[in-house]
Amino acid sequence: MAERALFENFLSCHVCSETFRDPVSLSCSHSFCSSCLQKFWEQTTNKNCPICKRKSSKDLPNVNFTLKELADTFAQRQEDKSSETVKKKRKVDVFCNDHQKEPELFCVDEQRAVCPVCDFSLHQSHKVVPVEEAVSDLKEQLKSDLKSLQDKRNKYKQVEETYNEVIQHSKKQLLSTERQIRAEFNKLQQFLKEEEESRLAALREEEEQKGRTISREMKMIEEQISSLSDSICAVEEELQKHSVPFLSSYKDTQSRARAQSSVSDPQLVSGALIDVAKHLGNLSFRVWETMKEKVHFSPVILDPNTANRWLYLSDDLTSVRNGDTKQQLPDNPERNTKYPTVFGSEGFSSGKHSWEVEVGDHPDWTVGLVKESVDRKGECSGSPKYGIWRLKYDSGKYTNCVGQTGTVKKSLQRIRVQLDYDRGEVSFYDPEDMTHICTYRDTFTEKLFPYFNIGNAGDAKTSDIKICQTEI
Repeated sequence: MAERALFENFLSCHVCSETFRDPVSLSCSHSFCSSCLQKFWEQTTNKNCPICKRKSSKDLPNVNFTLKELADTFAQRQEDKSSETVKKKRKVDVFCNDHQKEPELFCVDEQRAVCPVCDFSLHQSHKVVPVEEAVSDLKEQLKSDLKSLQDKRNKYKQVEETYNEVIQHSKKQLLSTERQIRAEFNKLQQFLKEEEESRLAALREEEEQKGRTISREMKMIEEQISSLSDSICAVEEELQKHSVPFLSSYKDTQSRARAQSSVSDPQLVSGALIDVAKHLGNLSFRVWETMKEKVHFSPVILDPNTANRWLYLSDDLTSVRNGDTKQQLPDNPERNTKYPTVFGSEGFSSGKHSWEVEVGDHPDWTVGLVKESVDRKGECSGSPKYGIWRLKYDSGKYTNCVGQTGTVKKSLQRIRVQLDYDRGEVSFYDPEDMTHICTYRDTFTEKLFPYFNIGNAGDAKTSDIKICQTEI
């Protein structure tokens, strides 16, 4: 048995899980059925290895004839053994003790085989079909269950892959955040050393805590994948059985398969990334009582975990620009993926709040507020209907959500955003002389976050927009 298992593992395709058919070997030494590899490449639209993701150096790898010969020999032996086993079972598999013969009929109503001699009269009012027809129908049902299990496993694997990306990015966040914290604290005098170390400890503690959370989630994912794989194997083995053994055991296998197929799809846990804004946001302001003359306070801190992959944030998380290259960032639930957008790290659910945005000569920008539940992944119109209250600048015009143009005396370098949550008002002003641009009046029912959308700067003199301090 151990030898057989070893050969099955060595001679099995990792795509279809069956013995190789016309196997090909990639430069990374992994092998697959030729047809399976081609189908996988067509689905993924790349030429990467299905196992290690390494790019193949050949578009059409040649058949590995040595491996093919081994696989064909092994498959023929397994087929011969299977035939012998079936013949032996046919000699002993009987259904009716009185008539020592295999069943020919199956009662659909009672879901069991019927002896046509002594038992058929009891089923005259039932739906009775030939065993071959029943077996064919039931196997089709089980194949459908198998497909559901395989799809479920693929979804778990996708989530597992995203978690691996989160882990890697979280480690990068740890290193980057630690570097910025040290740089900030190096500006302070020695007596602030204890404050620095305490915040580093909090950062590491959060990384460890979230690492444990991710590990726990991944352990559950791995257990589900293992369980689904076991069920898939059980279903596949069930489908290989002959009529009577299949009829006597398929129900339990089917019940287990359907139960696992009905399990809800895996979901990424929000907040898996390190809350960088919590550690870096207003860091100096928190110790302003002792170093007041060196403190700069920003009313809004940008949240890098929400930033689109085209956006680059400054180290202090107070300015943002649209870059020339797309960053490799995990698709965590908080991240905006459809538009070049980033949110503030803290939301508002009451009170009055105000901040200014230095837009400079940037030719394409949008600022305002957005509700917490706004769609971050798909199409979303910039209007209150979709939870966005904003002012947009494009082609030299300042427009509100319904396309109305705001009246300004000159091109503005700064924009003031004011929120009165309790009165349901969002207003935009020229901070130089407090000229009113536009106001929205609405009823807010959930937390609102500062909102920034930055188009491609092109040849503009200023490519960043920056949050500035203001008081209401």
